[in-house]
Amino acid sequence: MRALIFPGQGSQAVGMARDLAAAFPQAKAVLDAVDAALGQNLSRLMFEGPAEALTLTTNAQPALMAASLAVLRVLEAERGLDLTRDVACVAGHSLGEYAALAAAGSLTIADAAKLLRLRGAAMQEAVAPGVGAMAALIGTDLEAARDVAEAAAQEAGGGVVCDVANDNGGGQVVLSGDRAAVERAIGLAAGRGIKRAVLLNVSAPFHCRLMAPAAEAMARALAAVPLNAPRVTLYANVTAAPVSDPEAIRKALVAQVTGTVRWRESIAAMAEAGVDKFYELGAGKVLTGLVKRIAPQAAASAIGTPADVAAFAL
Repeated sequence: MRALIFPGQGSQAVGMARDLAAAFPQAKAVLDAVDAALGQNLSRLMFEGPAEALTLTTNAQPALMAASLAVLRVLEAERGLDLTRDVACVAGHSLGEYAALAAAGSLTIADAAKLLRLRGAAMQEAVAPGVGAMAALIGTDLEAARDVAEAAAQEAGGGVVCDVANDNGGGQVVLSGDRAAVERAIGLAAGRGIKRAVLLNVSAPFHCRLMAPAAEAMARALAAVPLNAPRVTLYANVTAAPVSDPEAIRKALVAQVTGTVRWRESIAAMAEAGVDKFYELGAGKVLTGLVKRIAPQAAASAIGTPADVAAFAL
């Protein structure tokens, strides 16, 4: 059984989807559709940079979705991939969930691009610069990371936030919240047997309670967008379980803004359901590496270039 997975922020890179768009009209059509939906030449930014502009949350989120859907359309046209016949389920990491929904026919590519542009802006505006922070804890599990987060928040005092943002698997858990609490968590980690704790270079504290204003903005936006039931099983970030009802999908997307991305559990659940081949579509190979650590018995590969497309076989 096959699963398609879609990357999140941090996988963007200048040059993403450029060779694919040059080689395949189906890829160019996706990028053109996103450009038109946003009223911006986002594809040129993807191809040429500068990296600083591409990395901006408002650009990176729709760009990553566009690159992922470009790969999917090429696989359908060139390699005969039929989603409903050949794929058991889909999932995406954070913003990648929107790419998964577009792939599964729940969202149009244009609506996904507009929602991600709004999502990026809302998340950026929810917390003033410098107030929040995120840190990756390496060599730990969810329970130990949660204990560190709770202890750090208590020590920082004053109702500050330190939440588990991502349970990525492979011993990596990301914390998010008020800078004072996150920095305190880094200091506590070493004394609790955690191998390493690293402050992340991010523009806002994503996937924590500080993102509540962004969740409210997304609730309003999603209420106005048509959503179809996915054509294949979708595993939601916040539940690590299948979701198919459009209203339940809306609620999951809103909850995802402030909730934990349960990626380790999602991959494990798909593997438990019989998935033995994972394909990461789009930019980078981050999720491929995580799958190999979470479900080592499964095969995992990334598809983002014409050479990757040529190597793909059903």
